[in-house]
Amino acid sequence: MEDSKDLLQHPRRNLGNRYRSQARKFAKLASMDEGRFADNIGWAEQSARQAILYDFTDEENWRCLADIKQILGDSEGLSAVLEDLFSILGRDPEQVEQLKDVDFLKLGLELLEAAFARDPLNPDVWWDKLNSPRAEIGTLEEFVERCKRLDFRDQRANIIFSRRIERIRDSGQTELFIELARNLLAHRPQNHELWHELGRLYERLNRTEEAWICYDHVQTLRSHSNVRDEYMNRLTNKMDGNNKQAWTKPPISKREEFLSQMVALASRVSIQETTEVVEEVSDDNLSKDEQNLIRLINQKDYSEAFFVARRLVAQGEDWALEYLNEARLGLN
Repeated sequence: MEDSKDLLQHPRRNLGNRYRSQARKFAKLASMDEGRFADNIGWAEQSARQAILYDFTDEENWRCLADIKQILGDSEGLSAVLEDLFSILGRDPEQVEQLKDVDFLKLGLELLEAAFARDPLNPDVWWDKLNSPRAEIGTLEEFVERCKRLDFRDQRANIIFSRRIERIRDSGQTELFIELARNLLAHRPQNHELWHELGRLYERLNRTEEAWICYDHVQTLRSHSNVRDEYMNRLTNKMDGNNKQAWTKPPISKREEFLSQMVALASRVSIQETTEVVEEVSDDNLSKDEQNLIRLINQKDYSEAFFVARRLVAQGEDWALEYLNEARLGLN
């Protein structure tokens, strides 16, 4: 079920293009036949929604749905389109603020284009604009600072920004990529693809312990995956014939250090989803660690709870597995 959900959230350009073409066709039919306007525009809107569902990275799909909302005179619908777009752009407070007291039928399409001008969905276009002489979307330093205050819990936002920071990695700025990747993972630790990319980078840098920990995360998140075991085999094969001591997995202290860093980062980016006051858990029969996990889950700080539970499991505290699974369910 998780794999099916992940697949749906990943861009599938061919299906996105097909549904957008179908939406444009029905919209054209609606304009030509007033007698069947309602039916045709309804099919157009449904197809446009499907286009975004299958490929949220194509700006034309968003324009298509926004145009149809404009034709329908649906101000609330156009507002919802923009709100959803801002969700995959990290819910930038500056952008969200623009949605207040706006005449969407008058300014909605203009806001949409402004969002694309500042935050192109195509990572190559984004990278080109970032490095243009005019610095159309700001500098790399400004982008890094923005990343520290954006909300990447939405899986689509994680994908959009993962592809952006891959361009930073490909430019040779590996340490900056590592910093930004760990920030994204602090928001959404179940992003197994980014864990895999981070592990591959650590492997290329010969940082074997960090690479193993990342691959271990992938194999924990996807039990049918064997990337950690394959990495162990690669390391073993390297050692064969060289009279070197066989490599062993990182000690608990190293894994605890890594996970403690992720706990601290998750705590910094934690965004409480409720204004309700969460009572402190006080039970003499529970350890402080278990009380802390219960508190984090109760206040929906699932990312921090995930890393706290992972750290405890790495220490041999098998009872924390229950809370690890509960945190994963909350993240999903």
